[in-house]
Amino acid sequence: MQINHDFTIQKVGASYVAVPVGETSKTFHGMVRLNETGAFLWKLMAEKDCTEEELVDALLAEYDVSREVAANDVHRIVEQLKQNNIFI
Repeated sequence: MQINHDFTIQKVGASYVAVPVGETSKTFHGMVRLNETGAFLWKLMAEKDCTEEELVDALLAEYDVSREVAANDVHRIVEQLKQNNIFI
């Protein structure tokens, strides 16, 4: 899974927002709000095509959480991004 490059992410206060730019802004009207974990995963998926397992491993390397919590977090954000057609 890789994030469509027609999105930019910005920190706003304690959260992050991803907004469409370029051609995508003509069809995607809104923004995606992310917490720190979501922004961490977003940035990884924006850099390269990642599997859910690679994202779980990255979370485990960055945060002190169990594999189960990391897997649930990754699955939840991936499903939300799929529903909004944010992957290339």
